[in-house]
Amino acid sequence: MLNILTVVVLGAAVSVAGGLTGAYVAGVPVMVICAALAFAIQWVAFVPAFLKQTERFYDLVGSLTYLSVTGLAVYLTPEQSIRSVLIAVCIGVWAIRLGSFLVRRISQDGSDSRFDKIKPNPLRFLFTWSLQGLWVVMTAACGWAAITSGSTAPFGVAGVVGIVIWICGFAIEVMADRQKRVHRAQYGSGTFITTGLWRYSRHPNYFGEIVLWSGIAVMALPALQGWAWATLISPLFVFVLLTRISGIPMLQAKGKKRWGENPEYQAYLNATPVLVPFLGRKG
Repeated sequence: MLNILTVVVLGAAVSVAGGLTGAYVAGVPVMVICAALAFAIQWVAFVPAFLKQTERFYDLVGSLTYLSVTGLAVYLTPEQSIRSVLIAVCIGVWAIRLGSFLVRRISQDGSDSRFDKIKPNPLRFLFTWSLQGLWVVMTAACGWAAITSGSTAPFGVAGVVGIVIWICGFAIEVMADRQKRVHRAQYGSGTFITTGLWRYSRHPNYFGEIVLWSGIAVMALPALQGWAWATLISPLFVFVLLTRISGIPMLQAKGKKRWGENPEYQAYLNATPVLVPFLGRKG
């Protein structure tokens, strides 16, 4: 329960900071309404998921949350600029693409082993859903702050640079995911991939994810003011979560457990950067 409370407090703090200088509805910042809805959707979805002991629609709910809450942010904000519309479109395109990919993957795989020990425990499973709510709020915070700001600042250089960064990150993530699925279809899930983008990074999909959210942050920059600058934590949150908490650490532990004694796998680890292609610590 303490972990769940901590997650909610973090989400609330970021949404309040991002919404203070933005649009309001009935005296409540639109961004706070968005954050509340993001968590509420997860908690409602948790009930049937726990009763059925399934994680099959976990990723689908996450994607739908991005879409519905971003749409709500646009709808409740009276004035929208080209920047706001493009940010909303970028978030929507990303959510639809990643959501459909993850739903298709779990449909083919049948289950996600990460949830096996979590599902029977109601509080641990609820925490997982709450963490997804925080993930949505924290990653989209910068974009939502710009959307709800009502700013009419010119799209300018920051906007162009931001959209280019987003496109690059999105393309990298899409290609990396596709290459891995094709590899698994040909060689099975019991093998590791060392070709394509995976030749230059052990986690190119995560690298793309970090890059694209950084692009949204750059696009949002001219629309931020006051406490809303705190929402620039969004890409940093994505980086920390993927590299220090749930992404890379879990996959590396799983990979070393499965192929740790394989000389080819050891050679791959020694020759390939963990995240940034051509750069970063190996091993």
